[in-house]
Amino acid sequence: MRKWRIPFRQIGKHLSTHGALDENLFPFLRRLPEPTFFTHDEDFFKAALCHSHYALVYLDVSDTKTAEFIRRYLKHPAFNTQAKRLGTVAQVRPSNVKIWRKGQSRLETVEWEK
Repeated sequence: MRKWRIPFRQIGKHLSTHGALDENLFPFLRRLPEPTFFTHDEDFFKAALCHSHYALVYLDVSDTKTAEFIRRYLKHPAFNTQAKRLGTVAQVRPSNVKIWRKGQSRLETVEWEK
């Protein structure tokens, strides 16, 4: 991530405490300035978690591909600004990105650019 000059902070290392409970994370995210939170925890991929103040991204990829897919996600035209990401809960997969958007009841699929 540093190599690509993508700023990041880690829960437990730079923010909050290691092992912070999921329910304690949401008030914390609302206090940050428009964060995009990346996780490998599938429990975060729920439409009910959409909030206009942050974005949640469930990385459904191997640990060794995490940085690559974070970068791909952040560079994709559908997600390349905070304004485009806020209010979403996404599932990043090698084949595509599934998205719940605040105020919408249908799951959306966005394909990776070739």
